[in-house]
Amino acid sequence: MAEVTIEDVASRAGVSIKTVSRVINRESTVREATRLRVEEAIKDLDYRPNPSARRLAGQRSFLIALLYDNPSPSYVTDNQEGVIAECRGAGYDLLINPCDYTNENLNADIRSFIRNTRIDGVIVTPPLSDIDSLIESLEESRIAFVCIARAKSEPPVDRVCTDDENLCSQMTTYLIDLGHRDIAFIKGHPDHKAVGLREVGFRRAMRDAGLVIREDLVIQGFNSFDSGHECGKKLLESKDPPSAIFAANDDMATGVIKAAYEKGLNIPRQLSVAGFDDVPLATQVTPSLTTVRQPIRDMAITAADILLAKIANRKIPVRLVSIEGYIIVRESTGVYSPGNRV
Repeated sequence: MAEVTIEDVASRAGVSIKTVSRVINRESTVREATRLRVEEAIKDLDYRPNPSARRLAGQRSFLIALLYDNPSPSYVTDNQEGVIAECRGAGYDLLINPCDYTNENLNADIRSFIRNTRIDGVIVTPPLSDIDSLIESLEESRIAFVCIARAKSEPPVDRVCTDDENLCSQMTTYLIDLGHRDIAFIKGHPDHKAVGLREVGFRRAMRDAGLVIREDLVIQGFNSFDSGHECGKKLLESKDPPSAIFAANDDMATGVIKAAYEKGLNIPRQLSVAGFDDVPLATQVTPSLTTVRQPIRDMAITAADILLAKIANRKIPVRLVSIEGYIIVRESTGVYSPGNRV
């Protein structure tokens, strides 16, 4: 079967080759009806632009990079899949660049990476997206970039996020409505500012319900399964353990489930456990995990869409896009019963 060419797409859509090129490159000068017609022709013909040929024809590399440093493998994978899905349709390739955010040479290393790869743009995930000096360095490099889950900042930058504070307030209220009063909260990594908003939401819901926040039940985790396991053991071995534990991410929440299993506790009859993110692990554990669904893949797709538009037209105004999340109730939470206390 002959390879589909840009001429084939132009013929199918009834437009010029130049118009097809403008649509592929996300240029803003194409009318919406024309853009949709071209995109439909690209989809029908399964046309894939040749990145190498495009690099030779212009000044762009048609490469973008994803910067990450996160202990949750599923979080990283979801981001990669989302960005790749958006890049593929636009004829861009993706470079994956793992980083150590504690590296004192981080900014210099990333500037060197940008120069050596000649990438057209960067997507930055947490905790890297919360490092102000890194963001300033990217701005000085004059490269297009978009942040995922960056906390509020000045000056504003292009970013995609969820309302972590409000979502955690909703989850805490859900546990309160089940009758729980002694609710523990395992905080996310202290260097992840957006994750820190989850504790703010927990505290707000407790205060709004007129409940005392027991500070001995609010402890520091580090976003990993192992830290959740250790925090779970500490909470369950206390003199007055909680009836519910809300962890700031699913990896830590599943660590709590392991700690409860080791102690011989029944979830949710004796202990309710909730998490945040809805990573695949949430449905792979027993009991399955009640959690907040953070649409990580959708956030990555949106970030890539903004970045590609920014590459095509750097004069586009800064954008903040909030992607809606929601609570998913599964088997790990239940109604509080005083007779079943740990």
